[in-house]
Amino acid sequence: MARIAGVNIPTSKKVSIGLTYIHGIGQQTATDICERASIEKDKRVNELLETEIIKIREIIDNNYRVEGELRREVSTNIKRLMDLGNYRGLRHRRGLPVRGQRTHTNARTRKGPTKTIAGKKK
Repeated sequence: MARIAGVNIPTSKKVSIGLTYIHGIGQQTATDICERASIEKDKRVNELLETEIIKIREIIDNNYRVEGELRREVSTNIKRLMDLGNYRGLRHRRGLPVRGQRTHTNARTRKGPTKTIAGKKK
């Protein structure tokens, strides 16, 4: 099992798919990393040589923000918005959708399960 950026990558997956298990790396970034490391993206993780794994690690460490560092940056950005007290910060603070979605119906993912109001009839 290859361990890159603190994440165990599944051995049976293709390299380009396995790299997406790292927070901050999507499909496009994974294929770019494979090209930079000159590794076939269809190659399986268990077929990788130790030198190829080291190449991938170095590329990710030098060029991309991933895992803990990325999560920390995102959370500090959200805290900064909340401290400023602007509209986006208020939406984050109240746990409502931030990007202009409707909340009269839907938005259950952000608002949580429905809360029944006693005695309310329409």
